Amino acid sequence: MDSISTFFTANHEAIYFAYGLVFFVLGLAIALQSRTYSRLDIARSLSWLSAFGFAHAFYEWGDLFIPIQAPHINPTLFRFLHDVHLLLLALSFTFLFEFGVALLNPLGRARWLHGVSGAVLATWIFVVYFPLASTISDFQTWHNMANALARYFIGLPAGLVAGYGLRQHTFQRIVPLKVPHIVKMLQYAGILLLIYAVLSGLIPPAVPFFPGNVVNSTTFMQLFKVPPAVFTSLLGLGLVVAMIRALEVFDVETARMIESMEQQQILTAERDRIARDLHDGAIQKVYTAGLLIESAQKMADSDPLSTRLEKAVDVLNDAISDLRHNLSELYSSPQEEPFPVAMKKLVDDPRFRSLVDISLDLELPDNHSLSPPRTDHVLAIVNESLSNAVRHARARRVKITARSLDGHLRVAVEDDGIGIPVNVEAGYGLRNMHDRAHLLGGEVNVNALNGGGKGTRVTLDIPWADER
Repeated sequence: MDSISTFFTANHEAIYFAYGLVFFVLGLAIALQSRTYSRLDIARSLSWLSAFGFAHAFYEWGDLFIPIQAPHINPTLFRFLHDVHLLLLALSFTFLFEFGVALLNPLGRARWLHGVSGAVLATWIFVVYFPLASTISDFQTWHNMANALARYFIGLPAGLVAGYGLRQHTFQRIVPLKVPHIVKMLQYAGILLLIYAVLSGLIPPAVPFFPGNVVNSTTFMQLFKVPPAVFTSLLGLGLVVAMIRALEVFDVETARMIESMEQQQILTAERDRIARDLHDGAIQKVYTAGLLIESAQKMADSDPLSTRLEKAVDVLNDAISDLRHNLSELYSSPQEEPFPVAMKKLVDDPRFRSLVDISLDLELPDNHSLSPPRTDHVLAIVNESLSNAVRHARARRVKITARSLDGHLRVAVEDDGIGIPVNVEAGYGLRNMHDRAHLLGGEVNVNALNGGGKGTRVTLDIPWADER
């Protein structure tokens, strides 16, 4: 064991260089991966972790280079370098503290922590450079005490807040993205920060007060034969690996943004195609049919036939009006309307109310809502289900329920119609429902009720938020 202790003592320069290098790489890796355009909350907190890495690296390298320069500089400059060295330690811990606060802020937690790190840093500077400096004449003793106070009152809380904040942020903001490998890396990083808080915050140089007079770097070395810097270097290395792997979350976000853009382009192209077909095909054909019926009406002699033709013209005019309305809606922007309100409007539509008895049961939390595009897709699926119940199932009663279950929206449409055939071939309506559910990141199921007897149930299950 003495040989191990001797080895580390003889190579302490290499240890401190490696220690500083680990944290410098941490700061550099995060700085190079900065994503100012990202919509993820974690992107706005990583600059603090990068600043911590750089500041802590220069602090550790100060332990290596300041003693080397001591014989070649005057005492005033030597004292100034040590002052900067201590400030780098306190600043690095302050940056780490702010990293934890920035992670907790989007979660609405620990808002009172804003400004705490700055106040503690200012208090530390005042105590160290005024009361402590005036009462402690020995420079090394003063330096060790200033170091210990920075670790106890800034470093330890900073590591605990950062570790806790990273874990909480991961569970509430990253887990819903369904990227388990990134979640695992962030969890590891949170644990490493908590361990770092203990090792770096509770093991200062030897000082003449508790607990530093019992637990310090000297007693640690005597007990484990390995300097604390070795353990903290390994922790820092693990933190670097975990954070670099976790930064892949930005690549995932970018890939999903591109996928969303591609889907939007596909939808836009399909919308344009449908608009052209409606304008150039369906509307023109219906309009032509209306003209033919009008000409037939003029030629009809009997009043009953003329009356029936007149009604046919009215129906065709209504159809043209509906087609033009649908054509304009293809290019209209989504309207901001709460999902429950939109559901009630759909159910109250006279097209359905006059043909079937509809009951609506909504049990939805007030703090959950769908975006306008997602609301439109859900309403389209419910609309298709109601149309099928009226046209094909010849139902008399329809029950619609909407529930919030485990972060998902589940909508069920049940009718008492003739039921759906066992091996029914999916037509355009059913395919459209499945396509819309896929775009929403969920699924739709159509099943016969009562073991294949009367009734059909359409169930839509989608996440509340757009996770694609």
